[in-house]
Amino acid sequence: MAISLPFKNKISPEQIFMLSVLIVNGGNYLYNLILGRFLGPEKFADAAIMVTFLLVLSFVAMTFQLVTAKFSVIFEDTIFKTFISRVYKNASIVGVILGIVVVLFSSQLQVFFKTTTSNMFVIFGVGIPFYFLMSVNRGVFQGNKQLTSLSITYQLEMISRLLITFGLLYFLDVESSLLIAIGILCSFIIGLFPFKFHKFSLLKNIKLDVSESKLVRNFFIITAFYEFTQIIINNSDILLVKHYFESYEAGLYASLALIGRVVYFIAWMFVMLLLPTVVQLKKDGKPTLPILLKYVSYIAIIATTIILGCYFFPIQIIKVLFGDSYLAITPLLWKYALATGIFAISNIFAYYYLSLDKYIPVVLSGIFGMLQIGLIILFHDSLEQVVHVQIIAMFLLLFVQLSFFFFKNLKEVN
Repeated sequence: MAISLPFKNKISPEQIFMLSVLIVNGGNYLYNLILGRFLGPEKFADAAIMVTFLLVLSFVAMTFQLVTAKFSVIFEDTIFKTFISRVYKNASIVGVILGIVVVLFSSQLQVFFKTTTSNMFVIFGVGIPFYFLMSVNRGVFQGNKQLTSLSITYQLEMISRLLITFGLLYFLDVESSLLIAIGILCSFIIGLFPFKFHKFSLLKNIKLDVSESKLVRNFFIITAFYEFTQIIINNSDILLVKHYFESYEAGLYASLALIGRVVYFIAWMFVMLLLPTVVQLKKDGKPTLPILLKYVSYIAIIATTIILGCYFFPIQIIKVLFGDSYLAITPLLWKYALATGIFAISNIFAYYYLSLDKYIPVVLSGIFGMLQIGLIILFHDSLEQVVHVQIIAMFLLLFVQLSFFFFKNLKEVN
């Protein structure tokens, strides 16, 4: 007699994907934690620059992923094949250009960020085109809700980067930042799989109809602008701290940012599910507000829990995650978590309206991202001051996002 497993059919693809994202984020977190403990604050400052460049690249490439995800839902059959071929071609061109720029300006990047070598940027630049192709591939999986394949690409990228990087660090006595860059490059290539080569052509000059091309172009421009704001808000503080402070303090701040951003990494998995869900609900003529409120409540609960944990147990958290060398930043831990938690909630509103082709929240994010940079440039006498100005900027951002939300819904009700 066959034994039935009643729980097997109850696990949805969405739940599998969310579990996968937790594992990926956990692996990436472990990657950073081990680097921090293994290298110490000064060397970790250089490693943090490589990781930050990786995050910046992920936001730039996310533009292609979100555009692909959205129009994979909207376009069908021949139109979709034409669209996806064009996106792959454009992503390849942009990736190559950005890669060349990073390689050419590697020496200037070394001087600005006070790193030990410029070759780490050269290796990273070589990998950029692969990352863009990987992101478009993920966009197809995301839009079509092929969440198992989407999960595999993230898992392969994370696991390969973890194993290759620490394998190189263990066996080779070479500058650590170079080995980290090589590990990142290899993970980009491995993360391409699974990859469906037969679905597009890079050689043909393929064009969409005027109306379809306009839809794609408009959404691409606003998404690119929004991802630019994400780069500013998420990474400008680490880059500016590396520029203004000595390596030891920059390494301390990098560990602080890594711990405080847990809530943002968790929120990211909800964002990945939010966009295609909202687009599909809008396409079917169904209400989208309930899904927004559900995700906002999830993020608010998670953010509050993490902030309280950082407030009551900062020393224990720092010791467990990074060790005694990083205890100097314990007073700032809950404050940085507060700034990140506020941003994560604001981010859900912006992505929601982006899915609905309403772009004012995107512009608001850009304005307050620039405000954050301006405040850090003006006020950076200490790491504490840098954290405080970020809290101010993120509180203001959340206030204006909520104001837009209530104004918009009140207007629709009336």
